Amino acid sequence: MDCGSCAAKVRGAVERLPGVGDVDVALMTERLRLSLDEGQSSPEQIETAVRGLGFGIAPKGARPEQPKGGFVLPEDASPATGGIPETDGTETPSAQDAGDPVWYRTHKGRLVIGTGVLLALAWGTRGLVGAEVAHWAFVLATLIGLYPVARRALAMARAGMPFTIEMLMTIAAAGALVIGEPEEAALVVFLFAVGELLEGVSAGKARDSIRALGRLVPKTARLEVGRTTREVVPDRLSIGHVVQVRPGDRIPCDGEVIEGASGVDESPVTGESVPSMKESGSKVFAGSINTEALLRVRVTKMAEDNTIARIVRLVAEAESARAPTERFIDRFSRVYMPAVVGAAVLVAVLPPLAFGQPWGEWTYRALALLLIGCPCALVISVPASIASALSTGARNGLLMKGGKVIEAAASVTHVAFDKTGTLTHGRPRVTDLSVFTGDEAGLLSVAAGIEKGASHPLALAICAEAERRGVRAAMTSGARVLPGLGAEATVGGATVRAGSPRLAEELGILTDAGRARIAALEAEGQTVVVVVRDATALGLIALRDEPRADAAKAIAELDELGIASVMLTGDNPRTAEAIADGLGLDHRAGLMPEDKVTAIRDLTANARVMMIGDGINDAPALAAAHVGVAMGSGTDVALETADAAILRNRVTDAAGTIRLARATMANIRQNIAIALGLKAFFLVTTILGFTGLWIAILADTGATVLVTLNALRLLGFRPAAASDTMTADTGRRKAATA
Repeated sequence: MDCGSCAAKVRGAVERLPGVGDVDVALMTERLRLSLDEGQSSPEQIETAVRGLGFGIAPKGARPEQPKGGFVLPEDASPATGGIPETDGTETPSAQDAGDPVWYRTHKGRLVIGTGVLLALAWGTRGLVGAEVAHWAFVLATLIGLYPVARRALAMARAGMPFTIEMLMTIAAAGALVIGEPEEAALVVFLFAVGELLEGVSAGKARDSIRALGRLVPKTARLEVGRTTREVVPDRLSIGHVVQVRPGDRIPCDGEVIEGASGVDESPVTGESVPSMKESGSKVFAGSINTEALLRVRVTKMAEDNTIARIVRLVAEAESARAPTERFIDRFSRVYMPAVVGAAVLVAVLPPLAFGQPWGEWTYRALALLLIGCPCALVISVPASIASALSTGARNGLLMKGGKVIEAAASVTHVAFDKTGTLTHGRPRVTDLSVFTGDEAGLLSVAAGIEKGASHPLALAICAEAERRGVRAAMTSGARVLPGLGAEATVGGATVRAGSPRLAEELGILTDAGRARIAALEAEGQTVVVVVRDATALGLIALRDEPRADAAKAIAELDELGIASVMLTGDNPRTAEAIADGLGLDHRAGLMPEDKVTAIRDLTANARVMMIGDGINDAPALAAAHVGVAMGSGTDVALETADAAILRNRVTDAAGTIRLARATMANIRQNIAIALGLKAFFLVTTILGFTGLWIAILADTGATVLVTLNALRLLGFRPAAASDTMTADTGRRKAATA
C-alpha cells in the first residue's frame, strides 16, 4: 500500500462483507485486522476481496504475497516449537527481513518502463513515418498502459467504490482519446505510472525506519548448553536460559547479567548516547551493544516480549489510533470526491449548453478537473507524518500510542509530575534512625518485617538498610497495605505498623517531641516513616530520595515552551516543598491516590494536562489526564498502561515529547496546505483553460509525493533541546576518542 487511499480501498472492500466489524487497516505496516462472524463470511472471502483489489494478503507469520515488500512484525514470526535447534543457515528468513524490492522489479516499476518505452516509440514513429501512424501509436501506448489501471478501477467499482483515482484516470485517458488527444492521453498514463512508482518508493522509505527497529535484535545468540555454547536464533531462547555476549555483539534478549562487567551502549533502544556500566544483577535490553568485556546474561523475557518487540508492536499498533484531524480528513474526502466528479460534469456540460461553448474544449477541462480532484495527497498528509513521528520517537526513547496522543500532546499547557520515581530516582536510602523505645536494631527489625515482600521504594530502602546492618527482619503474619498511609502486620500477637506521620496522628500516639523531630527531618527534605507497636511509637526512620540530575533542567525547558509544571505527591508537605522549591515548580502534597485523580480533574477543567508518573501507583491519575506518560525503561507497565512512555527515565524527555508532538502537528498543517493549495490553484487554472491533462496528473501525484517527502523530514527531527544534543554529541566524541 502506497498511500491513504490504498488503505481506504482495502477497508471499504472488507467492510461491505456481512459479519465484518472493527476493521483496522494500517498503511505503514501494511496490516489488516478485523473481527469476523464466520457464520456470515469466511476468512477466505476476506482474502478474496483483498486480492480482488490487486493487493497481496498473507496470514501473520507467513511470507508476504505479491506485491512484495509487506512488513510483518517480529512477534508475528513462527513461534518456537520446543527444543533448542542450532542454526544451520537453512532457516527461512523472517518476514521482517523482507525489504521492498528494487523499484524496477516491482509491478509499478515495470509499468513505468513499459509505458515509457511505448511513449518513446510513439514519438519516434511520428518523426519517422508521419503524424497519422504516430496517432495510432499513441492510441496503442495509451491502451496498453491504461489496461492495468482500468482493470483495478473496475475491481474497485465492483467492490462498491467507484470514486477512485484509478477510475478517474481511466475516464480521463479514455476521454482524451475520444476527443482526439491520444498524445496527451499517453503522456498522462506515463506520468500517472511515474507518480504511482514515486508514491511507492516514498512509502517504502517511511517503512524502512520501522523495519530498522525490528532488525536491532541479532540473528543469532550464543546459548550455554552445559559447558559448551551453541548458536541459536533468539526466537528459541526461553526464560532462564543463559547466553554469552562477546564485546562488540548485540545483546539478543532482555535479561539480567549474572557474570561480568562491561559498558553497554543502549542508544539503539533508549537513544542514550553514553554507554551504561552493567555488572552482576544489572538489567540489559535486547538490541543494545556490549562494548568492553564478556557478559553472561540470564534470559528474563521471551523474544516476543522483549523491549524491541514491544517497541515495534507499540509503534505498529499506534498507527491505528488515528488522530482526530485524520478522521476528519477521511470524512471530508468521502464528500469531496463525489463533489469533484459533480463539478467536472457541470464543467463539461454547462458551458456548451448554456453559452454555446465548444464541447471538446470543456470536456477536456472537465477531464483534467477529475484528475486534479483526487484526494490522495490530502488523505496521506496525516498518516505519513504520524508514522514518521512514531518512528523518530521510538529511536529517541519516546513512545506515543498513535496520532490521537500526538495531537493531544501538542496542545498540552500543564504537566503534572509524580515525585517518587519520576522527579526523583525512586531509590531512597535510610539517612537517620530516631529511637523512642528499644534500640536501632529492634526498630529496623520490626520495620523490615512489616515491609518484607513489598515493592514500594520506601519499603525496599528499609529492607536494604536492615540487610546492610545485618539485622534480621522480624517474623510477621497477616501483613497488609494501608493505602496512602503505610502497612501493618502482626508480631507476637501485637499489631505493628510502619507508615506516614499522618498514620501516627490518626492513632493519636505522637508526643510533642516526636512531632518536633518529624518537622525537623521533613524541613530537610526527608521522608519520615513512623514505626508503631500497638499504641506505642517505637521510633522514626528518615529517608531521602534525591531529585534526578536533569529534573530542574526539565522544568526550565517546559517553562521555555510556555508550559506550567506541578508536582503531585503523597509525601508530606515539608518534604514536597523542599523538593519543589529546589526544582522550581508548584506542588501539591499529602495526596492519596484518589486525591491525585481529583487534582488532575481540577487541572483538566481549564487546561490541557499531561501527567507523568511511574505507571504503577499513578495509573488512575495517568488515565484521568489528557495524556498519561509512564516513566521506565521498557517495563511492562510503561509500555502498556499509559498513552506514552519515556524509556530513558530522563525527565527532560517530557519536553522532548511535546516538541516532537508540536513539530508533527506543524508538519501535518504544512502537508494539508500543500495538498489543498496545489489542488485549489490547479482547479482554477484548469477551469480557466491554462493547464491541461498532463499538468493535472502532475498536480495530483506531485502533491502526494511532496506531502510524503515533507513527512519524511520528521525522521531527522531531534526532540532533545539544543543543549542536550550538544552534550550527546560531546559524549559520542569522547567515547570515540576513548
